[in-house]
Amino acid sequence: MTSKAPLGLTRSFLLLPPLLLGLQAGCTSRPPPDSALQRLQGTWEGVAVGGKPGEKVTIRISGDSFHFHRDSDFWFKTRIALPPGTEPQQMLATILDSASAGDTVGQVIGAIVKIEDGTLIVATKGGDGPSGQTPKGFDVTQEAGLTRFDLRKVPRPSAK
Repeated sequence: MTSKAPLGLTRSFLLLPPLLLGLQAGCTSRPPPDSALQRLQGTWEGVAVGGKPGEKVTIRISGDSFHFHRDSDFWFKTRIALPPGTEPQQMLATILDSASAGDTVGQVIGAIVKIEDGTLIVATKGGDGPSGQTPKGFDVTQEAGLTRFDLRKVPRPSAK
């Protein structure tokens, strides 16, 4: 006695393994999509535009950890998020620790960021509540209370 399965159903089952293998190969060979957060990774050094001469600022970004350091009295450890589809790119930083931890932990700071000609530009007005505090642009002469940082990426030391 022979079983007679419909021809279309048999073809579907025969095509299923190659199809699944093709999908698996396609998924594993593609690099992950580039994201705004990935481009920010690393250590950046620079200055506050219009700040004290010689006063250096360092920002370290690893994953969604954002560490800002100016000196022992002015530093922040934050967790950042980059809301998609914002122009300029917004950044929301929730303060986890700081030089004045009691006053600022939990505060959310709104900022905007961009990388232009190898320079990371971060602009913020500080203060709690990113809506209304997030800058509209990067020009310090046109927006009251705006602080802008221009930073260059620190090259990784080469392994010897």
